[in-house]
Amino acid sequence: MNKELKNFYVTTPIYYVNDKPHIGHAYTTVMADVFARYYRKIKGEDNVFFLTGTDEHGSKVAESAAARNLSPQEFADKISDEYKKIWKELNISYNEFFRTTDERHKAVVREYLQQLYDQGFIYKSQYAGIYCVGCEKFLSFDEIVDNACVYHPNKPLTEQKEENYFLKLKDFSERVIGELEKGGYDVLPSERKNEILSKIKNEIRDISISRPGVIWGIQLPWDNSQTVYVWIDALLNYYTATKIYPDKEKFWPPTLHIMAKDILWFHAVIWESLLLANNLALPKTVFAHGFFTVDGQKMSKTLGNVVNPLQLIDEYGTDATRYLLISSFSFGSDGNISLEKFKEKYNSDLANGIGNLTGRIAKLCETSDFYNSNTAVTNFSPDICDCMNKYRPDEAVKNIWKRIADFDRIIGEDKPWKMEPEKLKEKLDLYIKEILSIAFDMEPFLPETAVLLQRIFTQNKITKPDSVFPRK
Repeated sequence: MNKELKNFYVTTPIYYVNDKPHIGHAYTTVMADVFARYYRKIKGEDNVFFLTGTDEHGSKVAESAAARNLSPQEFADKISDEYKKIWKELNISYNEFFRTTDERHKAVVREYLQQLYDQGFIYKSQYAGIYCVGCEKFLSFDEIVDNACVYHPNKPLTEQKEENYFLKLKDFSERVIGELEKGGYDVLPSERKNEILSKIKNEIRDISISRPGVIWGIQLPWDNSQTVYVWIDALLNYYTATKIYPDKEKFWPPTLHIMAKDILWFHAVIWESLLLANNLALPKTVFAHGFFTVDGQKMSKTLGNVVNPLQLIDEYGTDATRYLLISSFSFGSDGNISLEKFKEKYNSDLANGIGNLTGRIAKLCETSDFYNSNTAVTNFSPDICDCMNKYRPDEAVKNIWKRIADFDRIIGEDKPWKMEPEKLKEKLDLYIKEILSIAFDMEPFLPETAVLLQRIFTQNKITKPDSVFPRK
């Protein structure tokens, strides 16, 4: 990551409102929040822009609305509010919540595509292919396994023939390859970048940017019989946001796009082609994290294992849920979350870890007539900076919890309860410096806990608090 960049602009995808948010959406958004909070501490509040939101057009949304006897807008409003509610419960610190039904966005999309059309980058043609209702896109051969979409095996595939408008994606393929290979933008992890390069070189086709007969969408400015293909509409949100929200143009281009790997092609190739066509600067980094299973099985409504994040928050609290998600597996890799093991991890890492350490030190201070002169730490540890610069928030959390475990062990070896008063005060002074450093490192990950620790250990007279993480 370029440390010299003055501004930091981080995005999640805008989530499709055909259904309610689940734990996968929460994982992506918490990770984006971690980066936003981290860089606010380094660059300042005014130099960080964190964007999330909802993608609200397309035939699937209209169908879902009709099934519930709602208009598409009423349905989009309802699901969008569900996302806002959960992000509030997870303490997500976004700066703006984007909605593609915003009239200002629609105007920018029309203007942007008109410019591409006027330059000759968009043309009309017939297209026939295999269409996935779940993805809302035509599939390439490598996306079909056993006559089903690799991402939506239970959704029907249909053969469709349409007259659409197309973006000359093939014309930009060499430029995209060149930008990737010279570092004009980066795709991470590196294996994802290799997959993208391989796919471009093996097969790239012009992409439809419109659909006929889809009423719920943005009409093309030069042909009102067609609406903008939902993916093109959605991708432009990152650019639109810098145009419609006050004082946000300075953030272009995006520093970091975070998403799941199933939508990487759109974000790592189609998005950059749209930008190159209008001579706009490319995003710095596109990071695709892996999929995760729940107790060893893919999340599925049929199996009934789709986890609502509110379930975890109700059970463990906000910061604990954030910790359990961040630390479950390596950022960028596929992994498994075990709801059964969450309780075990909560008790070992949180209740017996930072919770026990906090109570232990505070009790020593309270019973020893210790007068504290420490103030809050204002810098991250070098190890945390190193992990975050390498896009490894999961490793940063591991580093913090290793410090907690080592610290607890050192206190046991020191046996401060046996020390003379003066020696004890010297030792407690060192203990508090260390726990305040841990608290600052913890802020992007467990913000409420970090603030609580800072409040406890910057008091002149420290008293033992109620349990920070009660055992479950």
